[in-house]
Amino acid sequence: MVALVTPFRDGEVDYRTLDALVDFQIAGGTDVIVPCGTTGESPTLNYEEHDRVIEAVIRRAKGRAAVMAGTGSNSTAEALALTRHAQKAGADGSLQVAPYYNRPTQEGLFRHFEAIARAVDLPHVLYNIPGRCGVEIGVETMVRLRTACPNIVAVKHATGSMDGASELRSRCDLDIISGDDSMTLPLMSIGGVGVISVLANIIPKDVKALCDAAARGDWAAAQAMHVKMFRLARAMFIETNPIPIKTAMAAVGLCAEEFRLPLCPMQPANREKLLAAMAEYGIKR
Repeated sequence: MVALVTPFRDGEVDYRTLDALVDFQIAGGTDVIVPCGTTGESPTLNYEEHDRVIEAVIRRAKGRAAVMAGTGSNSTAEALALTRHAQKAGADGSLQVAPYYNRPTQEGLFRHFEAIARAVDLPHVLYNIPGRCGVEIGVETMVRLRTACPNIVAVKHATGSMDGASELRSRCDLDIISGDDSMTLPLMSIGGVGVISVLANIIPKDVKALCDAAARGDWAAAQAMHVKMFRLARAMFIETNPIPIKTAMAAVGLCAEEFRLPLCPMQPANREKLLAAMAEYGIKR
């Protein structure tokens, strides 16, 4: 799965390039396209743009790949509105980030996700990324949610904790999806099912190859891909995501190097490190 960037040009969403990026992902074998997540700069999209980007991706995918719409919010009412729209537009599922900034209790988290799952009959994937949100969805809360809401089917696991993933795996049957490219192989080795990938924005075929190898139990091939991609994966977090991945994509002509404040272009020294990692990988500019 790819955490798709949102391309901009002259301050506006570049829908022509967005279509091209969807085609690029499908040609690369990506199974699921995830628009309007962290990598898609969703915090700087207004509501109309958010809805339109999801509509555009669904329209362009045309059933060739599934679409999991990023429709989470730190306001339950806003998340409900975004998720209902995504369902109406034809999304195959939703990605629901933990409410950020207001830092709800575990009971608040449970009620938030339960309300969305009960109101919108889609498969829902929880997004557990405490480094971004300031709150972690606890294992016990996820177990409760899985029991109460069968359409909560998976979690995007971006906590960095293998023990946390193993604990969840031992407690319920939620699918576990890596939220970090460098953790895909470790997570799949303990029962994870794949990745919502940043790197797939630029090397979808290689990310697909790693996941397919792990899924069929070819651990030698999966490990070889993991080692090959590791340094490039880490380079994508030299600065805040999605600054490095968009910079890398711009270097190979996939999109413009344009962000919305408060995100801004990379520092020159970090840009050189990123370009060096790309060259080492064999990505031609």
